[in-house]
Amino acid sequence: MDRYRKWIGTILLVSLIVIGFIPSVQQYVKIPTNITLFENQTLPIQSAQQVSSNQPNVSVEPEKESSTWQVSGNNAGESKLVVQAGAFPAKEVDVKVLPDFKVYPGGQSIGVKLNSKGVLVVGYHQVDTKEGKKSPGEIAGIQVGDMITEINGKNIEKMSDVTPFIKQAGKSGDPLNITVTRDDQSIKTKLYPLKDKGDYAYRIGLYIRDSAAGIGTMTFFEPNSKKYGALGHVISDMDTKKPIVVKDGQIMKSTVTSIEKGSDGAPGEKLARFSSERSVIGDITRNSPFGIYGKLTEQVENNIVNKPLPIALSHQVKKGPAKILTVIEENKVEEFSVEIVSTVDQKFPATKGMVIKVTDPKLLEKTGGIVQGMSGSPIIQDGRLVGAVTHVFVNDSTSGYGVHIEWMLNEAGIDIYEHPRQKAS
Repeated sequence: MDRYRKWIGTILLVSLIVIGFIPSVQQYVKIPTNITLFENQTLPIQSAQQVSSNQPNVSVEPEKESSTWQVSGNNAGESKLVVQAGAFPAKEVDVKVLPDFKVYPGGQSIGVKLNSKGVLVVGYHQVDTKEGKKSPGEIAGIQVGDMITEINGKNIEKMSDVTPFIKQAGKSGDPLNITVTRDDQSIKTKLYPLKDKGDYAYRIGLYIRDSAAGIGTMTFFEPNSKKYGALGHVISDMDTKKPIVVKDGQIMKSTVTSIEKGSDGAPGEKLARFSSERSVIGDITRNSPFGIYGKLTEQVENNIVNKPLPIALSHQVKKGPAKILTVIEENKVEEFSVEIVSTVDQKFPATKGMVIKVTDPKLLEKTGGIVQGMSGSPIIQDGRLVGAVTHVFVNDSTSGYGVHIEWMLNEAGIDIYEHPRQKAS
Protein backbone atom coordinates (compact mmCIF):
# COMPACT_ATOMS: atom_id res chain seq x y z
CA MET A 1 0.00 0.00 0.00
CA ASP A 2 2.82 2.37 0.93
CA ARG A 3 4.52 1.56 -2.38
CA TYR A 4 1.37 2.62 -4.33
CA ARG A 5 1.17 5.87 -2.37
CA LYS A 6 4.81 6.63 -3.19
CA TRP A 7 4.19 5.93 -6.87
CA ILE A 8 1.07 8.12 -6.93
CA GLY A 9 2.94 10.90 -5.12
CA THR A 10 5.84 10.68 -7.57
CA ILE A 11 3.49 10.78 -10.57
CA LEU A 12 1.68 13.83 -9.18
CA LEU A 13 4.95 15.63 -8.48
CA VAL A 14 6.29 14.93 -11.97
CA SER A 15 2.96 16.04 -13.47
CA LEU A 16 3.08 19.35 -11.61
CA ILE A 17 6.66 19.96 -12.74
CA VAL A 18 5.77 19.17 -16.37
CA ILE A 19 2.69 21.42 -16.23
CA GLY A 20 4.90 24.25 -14.99
CA PHE A 21 6.90 24.11 -18.23
CA ILE A 22 3.83 24.45 -20.48
CA PRO A 23 4.04 27.96 -22.10
CA SER A 24 0.36 28.79 -21.56
CA VAL A 25 0.63 27.90 -17.87
CA GLN A 26 3.81 29.99 -17.51
CA GLN A 27 2.04 32.96 -19.10
CA TYR A 28 -0.92 32.49 -16.77
CA VAL A 29 1.32 32.53 -13.68
CA LYS A 30 3.13 35.66 -14.90
CA ILE A 31 -0.09 37.65 -15.28
CA PRO A 32 0.02 40.23 -12.44
CA THR A 33 -2.67 40.29 -9.77
CA ASN A 34 -2.56 44.11 -9.60
CA ILE A 35 -2.08 46.75 -12.32
CA THR A 36 -1.76 50.50 -11.81
CA LEU A 37 -1.78 52.90 -14.75
CA PHE A 38 -2.78 56.46 -15.60
CA GLU A 39 -5.68 57.77 -17.65
CA ASN A 40 -4.95 57.62 -21.39
CA GLN A 41 -2.11 55.18 -20.74
CA THR A 42 -1.84 51.69 -22.28
CA LEU A 43 0.04 48.75 -20.78
CA PRO A 44 0.61 45.31 -22.35
CA ILE A 45 0.02 42.00 -20.55
CA GLN A 46 0.87 38.57 -21.87
CA SER A 47 -1.96 36.03 -21.90
CA ALA A 48 -2.89 33.18 -24.21
CA GLN A 49 -6.36 33.21 -22.65
CA GLN A 50 -9.26 35.62 -23.23
CA VAL A 51 -9.03 38.81 -21.12
CA SER A 52 -12.01 41.10 -20.49
CA SER A 53 -12.91 44.09 -18.30
CA ASN A 54 -15.96 44.46 -16.08
CA GLN A 55 -15.91 48.29 -15.93
CA PRO A 56 -15.99 51.00 -18.65
CA ASN A 57 -13.02 52.91 -17.17
CA VAL A 58 -10.72 50.15 -18.46
CA SER A 59 -10.70 48.66 -21.96
CA VAL A 60 -8.83 45.61 -23.25
CA GLU A 61 -7.86 44.92 -26.85
CA PRO A 62 -5.93 41.92 -28.23
CA GLU A 63 -2.98 42.43 -30.55
CA LYS A 64 -3.31 40.64 -33.86
CA GLU A 65 -1.34 37.40 -34.20
CA SER A 66 0.01 37.78 -30.67
CA SER A 67 -0.79 36.63 -27.13
CA THR A 68 -0.48 40.23 -25.91
CA TRP A 69 -3.45 42.25 -24.65
CA GLN A 70 -3.36 46.05 -24.44
CA VAL A 71 -4.98 47.38 -21.26
CA SER A 72 -6.04 51.04 -21.52
CA GLY A 73 -7.03 53.38 -18.70
CA ASN A 74 -10.03 55.43 -19.86
CA ASN A 75 -11.11 57.12 -16.63
CA ALA A 76 -9.83 57.26 -13.06
CA GLY A 77 -11.20 54.52 -10.84
CA GLU A 78 -10.88 50.86 -9.93
CA SER A 79 -12.02 47.78 -11.82
CA LYS A 80 -11.09 44.17 -12.53
CA LEU A 81 -9.83 42.22 -15.49
CA VAL A 82 -11.05 38.66 -15.93
CA VAL A 83 -8.77 36.03 -17.47
CA GLN A 84 -10.79 33.11 -18.82
CA ALA A 85 -9.88 29.47 -19.24
CA GLY A 86 -12.24 28.36 -21.97
CA ALA A 87 -15.71 29.52 -20.96
CA PHE A 88 -14.85 29.85 -17.27
CA PRO A 89 -13.20 32.74 -15.35
CA ALA A 90 -9.81 31.57 -14.07
CA LYS A 91 -8.10 34.68 -12.66
CA GLU A 92 -8.99 38.22 -11.62
CA VAL A 93 -6.63 41.18 -11.93
CA ASP A 94 -7.28 44.33 -9.86
CA VAL A 95 -6.79 47.47 -11.96
CA LYS A 96 -6.42 51.00 -10.60
CA VAL A 97 -6.52 53.90 -13.04
CA LEU A 98 -4.97 57.08 -11.64
CA PRO A 99 -5.93 60.58 -12.83
CA ASP A 100 -3.89 61.90 -15.73
CA PHE A 101 -0.75 63.53 -14.34
CA LYS A 102 2.10 65.39 -16.01
CA VAL A 103 5.10 67.47 -14.94
CA TYR A 104 7.68 69.57 -16.73
CA PRO A 105 11.12 67.93 -16.90
CA GLY A 106 14.07 70.04 -15.76
CA GLY A 107 17.72 69.68 -16.73
CA GLN A 108 18.71 73.24 -15.81
CA SER A 109 21.84 73.86 -13.76
CA ILE A 110 20.89 75.47 -10.46
CA GLY A 111 22.78 77.08 -7.61
CA VAL A 112 21.76 75.89 -4.16
CA LYS A 113 22.05 77.78 -0.87
CA LEU A 114 20.90 76.12 2.35
CA ASN A 115 20.48 77.73 5.75
CA SER A 116 20.52 75.25 8.63
CA LYS A 117 18.33 75.14 11.75
CA GLY A 118 20.96 76.53 14.10
CA VAL A 119 24.73 76.47 13.56
CA LEU A 120 26.56 73.29 12.66
CA VAL A 121 29.70 72.19 14.51
CA VAL A 122 32.23 71.17 11.85
CA GLY A 123 35.43 70.88 13.89
CA TYR A 124 37.39 71.66 17.04
CA HIS A 125 39.71 74.63 17.61
CA GLN A 126 42.41 74.45 20.28
CA VAL A 127 42.49 77.71 22.26
CA ASP A 128 46.05 78.67 23.26
CA THR A 129 45.60 79.46 26.99
CA LYS A 130 48.11 80.04 29.79
CA GLU A 131 47.47 76.45 30.89
CA GLY A 132 48.03 75.01 27.43
CA LYS A 133 45.90 74.32 24.36
CA LYS A 134 42.32 73.28 25.06
CA SER A 135 38.98 73.15 23.25
CA PRO A 136 36.14 74.30 25.57
CA GLY A 137 33.59 72.80 23.17
CA GLU A 138 35.26 69.40 23.24
CA ILE A 139 35.53 69.55 27.06
CA ALA A 140 31.77 70.31 27.18
CA GLY A 141 31.05 67.11 25.26
CA ILE A 142 29.93 68.81 22.05
CA GLN A 143 30.62 66.64 18.99
CA VAL A 144 31.39 67.37 15.36
CA GLY A 145 28.05 67.18 13.52
CA ASP A 146 26.05 68.61 16.45
CA MET A 147 23.68 71.49 15.68
CA ILE A 148 23.74 74.31 18.25
CA THR A 149 20.14 75.49 18.47
CA GLU A 150 20.04 77.45 21.77
CA ILE A 151 22.40 79.38 24.04
CA ASN A 152 21.12 80.54 27.43
CA GLY A 153 17.56 79.82 26.31
CA LYS A 154 17.77 81.96 23.16
CA ASN A 155 17.38 80.50 19.66
CA ILE A 156 20.53 80.46 17.52
CA GLU A 157 19.94 80.91 13.79
CA LYS A 158 23.28 82.16 12.42
CA MET A 159 26.94 82.40 13.36
CA SER A 160 26.70 86.08 14.34
CA ASP A 161 24.16 85.13 17.04
CA VAL A 162 26.88 83.26 18.97
CA THR A 163 29.49 86.01 19.46
CA PRO A 164 27.59 88.24 21.95
CA PHE A 165 27.02 85.27 24.28
CA ILE A 166 30.75 84.39 24.24
CA LYS A 167 31.73 87.98 25.09
CA GLN A 168 29.22 88.19 27.94
CA ALA A 169 30.31 84.84 29.40
CA GLY A 170 33.95 85.95 29.24
CA LYS A 171 33.15 89.07 31.23
CA SER A 172 30.96 87.35 33.85
CA GLY A 173 32.79 84.05 34.13
CA ASP A 174 29.46 82.24 33.85
CA PRO A 175 29.13 79.16 31.61
CA LEU A 176 27.10 79.06 28.42
CA ASN A 177 24.02 76.85 28.70
CA ILE A 178 24.06 75.23 25.28
CA THR A 179 21.42 73.04 23.63
CA VAL A 180 22.50 70.91 20.68
CA THR A 181 20.61 68.54 18.40
CA ARG A 182 22.31 65.19 17.80
CA ASP A 183 20.66 62.30 15.93
CA ASP A 184 17.20 63.84 16.49
CA GLN A 185 17.87 64.16 20.23
CA SER A 186 18.11 67.42 22.19
CA ILE A 187 21.15 67.52 24.50
CA LYS A 188 22.02 70.22 27.04
CA THR A 189 25.52 71.02 28.30
CA LYS A 190 27.54 73.80 29.94
CA LEU A 191 30.47 75.37 28.13
CA TYR A 192 33.08 77.67 29.72
CA PRO A 193 34.76 79.94 27.12
CA LEU A 194 38.56 80.26 27.54
CA LYS A 195 40.76 83.30 26.92
CA ASP A 196 43.34 83.10 24.14
CA LYS A 197 46.67 84.36 25.49
CA GLY A 198 47.56 85.79 22.11
CA ASP A 199 44.68 88.19 21.47
CA TYR A 200 42.98 88.01 24.91
CA ALA A 201 39.64 87.12 23.27
CA TYR A 202 37.36 84.46 24.72
CA ARG A 203 36.71 81.48 22.50
CA ILE A 204 34.55 78.34 22.59
CA GLY A 205 36.99 76.12 20.65
CA LEU A 206 34.54 75.14 17.90
CA TYR A 207 34.42 75.71 14.16
CA ILE A 208 30.82 76.39 13.17
CA ARG A 209 28.88 77.00 9.97
CA ASP A 210 25.35 78.22 9.33
CA SER A 211 24.92 77.71 5.58
CA ALA A 212 26.05 75.62 2.63
CA ALA A 213 26.18 76.31 -1.09
CA GLY A 214 26.70 74.23 -4.21
CA ILE A 215 25.26 73.34 -7.59
CA GLY A 216 22.97 70.65 -8.92
CA THR A 217 20.34 69.97 -11.55
CA MET A 218 16.60 70.60 -11.60
CA THR A 219 14.56 67.39 -12.08
CA PHE A 220 10.95 68.53 -12.47
CA PHE A 221 8.33 71.09 -11.57
CA GLU A 222 4.56 70.76 -11.36
CA PRO A 223 2.86 73.64 -13.21
CA ASN A 224 -0.19 74.08 -10.96
CA SER A 225 1.38 73.97 -7.51
CA LYS A 226 4.81 75.29 -8.69
CA LYS A 227 6.40 72.53 -6.57
CA TYR A 228 9.75 71.30 -7.82
CA GLY A 229 12.30 68.58 -7.07
CA ALA A 230 16.06 68.60 -7.71
CA LEU A 231 19.31 66.70 -7.07
CA GLY A 232 17.70 63.32 -6.28
CA HIS A 233 19.83 62.84 -3.14
CA VAL A 234 20.32 64.49 0.24
CA ILE A 235 22.72 67.43 0.72
CA SER A 236 25.23 66.61 3.43
CA ASP A 237 27.78 68.87 5.08
CA MET A 238 31.15 68.46 3.36
CA ASP A 239 33.03 68.19 6.67
CA THR A 240 30.71 66.15 8.90
CA LYS A 241 29.11 64.12 6.05
CA LYS A 242 25.79 64.43 7.89
CA PRO A 243 22.54 65.63 6.22
CA ILE A 244 21.90 69.34 6.69
CA VAL A 245 18.70 70.06 8.62
CA VAL A 246 17.11 72.87 6.62
CA LYS A 247 15.73 76.07 8.12
CA ASP A 248 15.28 77.63 4.71
CA GLY A 249 17.15 78.12 1.49
CA GLN A 250 17.04 79.31 -2.09
CA ILE A 251 17.77 78.03 -5.57
CA MET A 252 19.01 80.29 -8.33
CA LYS A 253 20.22 80.07 -11.89
CA SER A 254 23.79 78.92 -12.38
CA THR A 255 26.23 78.77 -15.28
CA VAL A 256 28.59 75.85 -15.95
CA THR A 257 32.07 77.28 -16.53
CA SER A 258 34.07 74.07 -17.11
CA ILE A 259 34.09 70.32 -16.59
CA GLU A 260 36.62 68.24 -14.70
CA LYS A 261 36.41 65.01 -16.69
CA GLY A 262 35.82 61.87 -14.67
CA SER A 263 37.65 58.55 -14.94
CA ASP A 264 37.53 55.21 -13.18
CA GLY A 265 38.44 55.79 -9.54
CA ALA A 266 38.26 59.59 -9.88
CA PRO A 267 34.74 61.04 -10.32
CA GLY A 268 34.60 64.26 -12.31
CA GLU A 269 32.80 67.48 -11.49
CA LYS A 270 30.88 70.33 -13.08
CA LEU A 271 32.45 73.66 -12.16
CA ALA A 272 29.81 76.37 -12.08
CA ARG A 273 29.04 79.78 -10.67
CA PHE A 274 25.83 81.45 -9.64
CA SER A 275 24.50 83.61 -12.46
CA SER A 276 25.69 87.20 -12.31
CA GLU A 277 22.25 88.57 -11.43
CA ARG A 278 21.98 85.94 -8.63
CA SER A 279 18.20 85.97 -9.12
CA VAL A 280 16.37 83.56 -6.82
CA ILE A 281 14.00 81.26 -8.72
CA GLY A 282 12.64 79.25 -5.80
CA ASP A 283 12.83 78.40 -2.12
CA ILE A 284 14.01 75.25 -0.35
CA THR A 285 11.81 73.77 2.36
CA ARG A 286 13.00 70.15 2.45
CA ASN A 287 16.33 68.33 2.19
CA SER A 288 15.57 64.61 2.06
CA PRO A 289 17.25 61.37 0.93
CA PHE A 290 15.52 61.97 -2.42
CA GLY A 291 16.70 65.53 -3.06
CA ILE A 292 15.70 69.10 -2.28
CA TYR A 293 12.17 70.45 -2.62
CA GLY A 294 10.25 73.70 -2.47
CA LYS A 295 8.30 76.04 -4.74
CA LEU A 296 9.39 78.02 -7.77
CA THR A 297 8.97 81.77 -7.75
CA GLU A 298 9.95 82.13 -11.39
CA GLN A 299 9.07 80.12 -14.50
CA VAL A 300 11.96 78.02 -15.86
CA GLU A 301 12.41 76.45 -19.30
CA ASN A 302 14.91 74.01 -20.77
CA ASN A 303 14.23 74.68 -24.49
CA ILE A 304 14.37 70.93 -25.16
CA VAL A 305 11.07 69.63 -23.76
CA ASN A 306 8.87 72.66 -23.15
CA LYS A 307 5.72 70.70 -22.46
CA PRO A 308 4.64 68.60 -19.50
CA LEU A 309 5.35 64.87 -19.74
CA PRO A 310 3.54 61.90 -18.20
CA ILE A 311 5.48 59.95 -15.58
CA ALA A 312 6.26 56.26 -15.15
CA LEU A 313 5.75 54.43 -11.87
CA SER A 314 8.61 52.27 -10.64
CA HIS A 315 7.08 49.05 -12.02
CA GLN A 316 6.62 50.65 -15.45
CA VAL A 317 10.30 51.49 -15.99
CA LYS A 318 12.13 48.94 -18.13
CA LYS A 319 15.66 48.11 -19.13
CA GLY A 320 16.76 49.71 -22.38
CA PRO A 321 17.52 53.06 -24.06
CA ALA A 322 16.62 56.36 -22.41
CA LYS A 323 17.64 60.02 -22.43
CA ILE A 324 18.85 62.46 -19.78
CA LEU A 325 18.65 66.25 -19.81
CA THR A 326 21.58 68.17 -18.34
CA VAL A 327 23.94 71.14 -18.83
CA ILE A 328 27.61 70.71 -19.73
CA GLU A 329 28.27 74.20 -21.11
CA GLU A 330 27.10 77.57 -19.73
CA ASN A 331 23.31 77.28 -19.19
CA LYS A 332 22.34 75.27 -22.29
CA VAL A 333 20.26 72.18 -21.52
CA GLU A 334 21.06 69.27 -23.86
CA GLU A 335 19.70 65.76 -24.40
CA PHE A 336 22.04 62.75 -24.11
CA SER A 337 21.61 59.00 -24.62
CA VAL A 338 21.86 56.55 -21.71
CA GLU A 339 20.97 52.92 -21.08
CA ILE A 340 18.86 51.77 -18.14
CA VAL A 341 20.85 48.68 -17.18
CA SER A 342 18.58 47.56 -14.35
CA THR A 343 15.47 48.79 -12.55
CA VAL A 344 13.75 47.68 -9.35
CA ASP A 345 9.97 47.53 -8.89
CA GLN A 346 9.90 49.27 -5.50
CA LYS A 347 6.80 49.03 -3.33
CA PHE A 348 7.97 51.68 -0.86
CA PRO A 349 10.15 54.80 -1.14
CA ALA A 350 13.78 53.82 -1.60
CA THR A 351 16.84 55.25 -3.30
CA LYS A 352 18.96 53.51 -5.93
CA GLY A 353 16.01 52.30 -7.98
CA MET A 354 17.89 52.19 -11.26
CA VAL A 355 21.38 51.63 -12.63
CA ILE A 356 22.12 53.72 -15.72
CA LYS A 357 25.05 53.82 -18.13
CA VAL A 358 26.01 56.77 -20.32
CA THR A 359 26.21 55.76 -24.00
CA ASP A 360 26.23 59.18 -25.68
CA PRO A 361 29.63 59.75 -27.41
CA LYS A 362 29.49 63.53 -26.92
CA LEU A 363 28.80 63.29 -23.19
CA LEU A 364 31.48 60.62 -22.71
CA GLU A 365 34.02 62.78 -24.54
CA LYS A 366 33.16 65.89 -22.53
CA THR A 367 32.62 64.48 -19.02
CA GLY A 368 33.73 60.84 -19.03
CA GLY A 369 30.20 59.86 -17.99
CA ILE A 370 28.42 60.96 -14.81
CA VAL A 371 30.02 63.80 -12.84
CA GLN A 372 29.23 65.70 -9.65
CA GLY A 373 26.72 68.44 -10.34
CA MET A 374 24.80 66.17 -12.73
CA SER A 375 22.71 64.84 -9.84
CA GLY A 376 19.04 65.52 -10.51
CA SER A 377 19.31 65.29 -14.31
CA PRO A 378 15.91 63.95 -15.42
CA ILE A 379 15.75 60.51 -17.07
CA ILE A 380 13.19 60.18 -19.88
CA GLN A 381 12.11 56.88 -21.45
CA ASP A 382 9.46 56.44 -24.16
CA GLY A 383 8.25 60.00 -23.70
CA ARG A 384 7.76 59.63 -19.93
CA LEU A 385 9.74 61.05 -17.02
CA VAL A 386 10.98 58.01 -15.10
CA GLY A 387 13.54 59.35 -12.61
CA ALA A 388 16.73 61.28 -11.98
CA VAL A 389 20.48 60.65 -11.96
CA THR A 390 21.84 60.54 -8.38
CA HIS A 391 25.31 59.00 -7.95
CA VAL A 392 28.26 57.93 -10.07
CA PHE A 393 30.06 54.63 -9.51
CA VAL A 394 33.54 55.48 -8.25
CA ASN A 395 35.12 52.60 -10.18
CA ASP A 396 33.13 53.21 -13.38
CA SER A 397 32.53 56.85 -14.25
CA THR A 398 30.22 55.91 -17.14
CA SER A 399 27.64 54.37 -14.80
CA GLY A 400 25.68 55.28 -11.71
CA TYR A 401 22.41 55.14 -9.81
CA GLY A 402 19.07 56.73 -10.52
CA VAL A 403 16.02 57.30 -8.32
CA HIS A 404 12.45 56.68 -9.49
CA ILE A 405 10.40 59.84 -10.11
CA GLU A 406 7.55 58.27 -8.14
CA TRP A 407 9.44 58.81 -4.87
CA MET A 408 10.63 62.31 -5.74
CA LEU A 409 7.04 63.39 -6.34
CA ASN A 410 6.08 61.77 -3.06
CA GLU A 411 8.77 63.80 -1.24
CA ALA A 412 7.60 67.00 -2.93
CA GLY A 413 4.16 66.49 -1.39
CA ILE A 414 2.51 65.72 -4.74
CA ASP A 415 0.00 62.91 -4.25
CA ILE A 416 -0.44 61.07 -7.53
CA TYR A 417 -2.30 58.27 -5.72
CA GLU A 418 -4.94 60.47 -4.06
CA HIS A 419 -4.19 58.96 -0.66
CA PRO A 420 -1.28 59.24 1.83
CA ARG A 421 1.88 57.35 0.97
CA GLN A 422 4.64 56.18 3.27
CA LYS A 423 7.28 58.88 3.74
CA ALA A 424 10.94 58.11 3.38
CA SER A 425 12.96 57.78 6.53
